[in-house]
Amino acid sequence: MRENDILHSCAGYCRRCRTKHALPQGNARLKAIELKELLEQKKTIALWGRAGRAIPGAPQLSTVPLFQDARGKMFGVLEALGTDGSIVWLYAFSGQYSGHWEIPGWSPPLFNVEHFKALNDPVEQQIKRLGRQIDAQPRGSESHWLLQQQRRGLARRLMKDIHALYRLHNFRSNRQDLALVIGTSGGIPTGTGDCCAPKLLNQAARKGLAPLSLAEFYFGRENRSHTRHHGHFYDPCTDKCSALLGFMLCGAAEKRSHYGKGNSYHS
Repeated sequence: MRENDILHSCAGYCRRCRTKHALPQGNARLKAIELKELLEQKKTIALWGRAGRAIPGAPQLSTVPLFQDARGKMFGVLEALGTDGSIVWLYAFSGQYSGHWEIPGWSPPLFNVEHFKALNDPVEQQIKRLGRQIDAQPRGSESHWLLQQQRRGLARRLMKDIHALYRLHNFRSNRQDLALVIGTSGGIPTGTGDCCAPKLLNQAARKGLAPLSLAEFYFGRENRSHTRHHGHFYDPCTDKCSALLGFMLCGAAEKRSHYGKGNSYHS
């Protein structure tokens, strides 16, 4: 990774203030290395407090599947400053982990999980039922095609409704919907807002913390496109994260200055 990438590993352009905001990897990179070693040693993401007993079926939190067919996952660490000047560490994994959105010690998603389940689960059942009906029809038949179109339409509407649940916070105490932050009339890529950086920044903003540095690494078997490798550090993804990070980082520099460490970090 180039030196400049390390200095500005998490960055985005804010359309509101017409400024590019950024965070360095900084100390978060060292803490991320510690996290990687801990995951390798413990072979589970149930690392803090009662995390392993707080979720039924704790073996599901094992890291072993990440090196098998499930393949790896991104993990992230955020260094932040509390109002009392103390350093606070936040941790996140991308997406879900073995079907769980919330695991003690890890940053939560950008939506209310209960609202998500109430919206998603019934429609998912309909989509699966349509899938079975499609499989029962002759390929190329009109009924096969019509059922496929019905399933696609249902899936598109579900994704749009799910994206409407996302609430993004920044460090000016602003809250905004996902679609409005992205500002596009086109479709929103699946998984947008579920990566580590948005989760970490959202939690920091909601807790009133001032972010100092952020680093993300890949853990597990390389992905199918061979663009992610175990233990390597990567910037937040361009297709899903870049459009969010400018808004989410807005106000971070001022908050750092207010907490007393604004001169040591990039804005």
